[in-house]
Amino acid sequence: MAEGILLVISAPSGCGKTTILKKVMAANSGLAFSVSHTTRQPRQGEADGTDYHFVTKEQFIALRDQQPSGFLEWAEVHGNFYGTSRQEVEALLAAGKDVVLDIDIQGADQVRTNADPVTVFISPPTLAELERRLRGRGTESSEDLAVRLANAKKEMAAAEKYQYLLVNDELDQAVRDLQAILTTERRRRNPVQVNRTVPRL
Repeated sequence: MAEGILLVISAPSGCGKTTILKKVMAANSGLAFSVSHTTRQPRQGEADGTDYHFVTKEQFIALRDQQPSGFLEWAEVHGNFYGTSRQEVEALLAAGKDVVLDIDIQGADQVRTNADPVTVFISPPTLAELERRLRGRGTESSEDLAVRLANAKKEMAAAEKYQYLLVNDELDQAVRDLQAILTTERRRRNPVQVNRTVPRL
């Protein structure tokens, strides 16, 4: 059985990344989502073990400091810790699953040093549009919104490190674009074997 593809997806907060991923994953049975660990509080509607593994700071640090590290990557973002379980990812890849990591640019840098991922950066059409989307969510205070927009500028500056840049201007098109990337990489990693024997006449 061929090992699966490790697909790293990064995007500024509010860019529509979660919605795009849910639609692509619903159409691909061989695609598995790696559930990250985080120390932030759950948002309304989020479930432990499905959206994130919600842990305390002490629990997170204990996992991080395991030898070898319990995390393939980890980072502190907006004052909270996030990390990807190394054991979970390796088990899914070995089982032939294509694994999606929904992580920030710091985490993507760490994964590049430890693996050979396919990397995709999802960008908003403009920062003004991103601000409109964030305000529309109504989940951030004015201070949090300012922090997220400042971080978005830094994150978008790192987009050139990624193999693919996907602009989420129109949702359905963005979903088709990510599906096309996945199809291309599956064919590249597991090419179709062509019969080169000339048939007898």
